[in-house]
Amino acid sequence: MAKGHRSQIKRARNEEKDTRPSAKLSYARMSVQKACFVLDAIRGKDVETALGILTYNPRYASDVIKKLLESAVANAENNNGLSKENLYVAECYANKAPTMKRIKPRAQGRAYRIEKRNSHISIVLDER
Repeated sequence: MAKGHRSQIKRARNEEKDTRPSAKLSYARMSVQKACFVLDAIRGKDVETALGILTYNPRYASDVIKKLLESAVANAENNNGLSKENLYVAECYANKAPTMKRIKPRAQGRAYRIEKRNSHISIVLDER
């Protein structure tokens, strides 16, 4: 058990908190693998380059991730007072979310399971 009063414990926890601007999308209707193809393309790039890549990428995930990146940039400008020109994508990752299980009727009374996968996508920006 941690020592100290509850307020001291919370204060210590908040000091360790990551203050970099970020945005998170929960339960995105795409698999982690498909989201990671797009995330790998923008990891480490500056924001302007990343937005350009996402704009002209034909994958479905790129539209969703572009909207998320714009949200992270807006968080950086409004909450942290950072300039858009100095920002780059420090971290971006997709984690597995709960899978929706559906049933597809097949021949001779059989039923096949269809798994509709979801993902949690996170983008963390940082200043150069």
